[in-house]
Amino acid sequence: MSPFDDLLAANADYAKTFGNSDLTGRAARGLAVVTCMDSRIDPLGLLGLRAGDAKILRNAGARVTDDVLRTLILAVYLLGVERVLVMPHTDCGMAKVTDSDVHDLTLQHGIDTRSLEFHTVPDQDAALLHDLMRIRTTPFLPDDLPVGGAIYDVRTGRLLPVAL
Repeated sequence: MSPFDDLLAANADYAKTFGNSDLTGRAARGLAVVTCMDSRIDPLGLLGLRAGDAKILRNAGARVTDDVLRTLILAVYLLGVERVLVMPHTDCGMAKVTDSDVHDLTLQHGIDTRSLEFHTVPDQDAALLHDLMRIRTTPFLPDDLPVGGAIYDVRTGRLLPVAL
């Protein structure tokens, strides 16, 4: 018995009615969304999108890391992305801890993570503004690339746009 048997069984059911074989991998709506890995977030559903419409980039805290920038560059130049939405959310676990807290927690398990940066979010508004500016000022993306920010409220399902 594998810890993944339930997933493989669910996939077998899914594959029976799979209907997306015609999608190309390009972002049909020209959109990339940077959001958190939080399982309460359904980025396609909350934005009225379907499979194939957007590139969804997820990580802890919806942070614009070097890897997110790398992925956005690929998405813009190879996969049809023409606009970017950065969308963190309310009640985020990354806003409730510091990098020091995470290092201390892992050390309690005998793991030293001090060589890693976790990009925790002590001030969510400031972090979002920083990340929006990071995308807008990178020399590797078009100057006229529309970049927007909004905080998703996990209690109401609404987006709260953030002006830069």
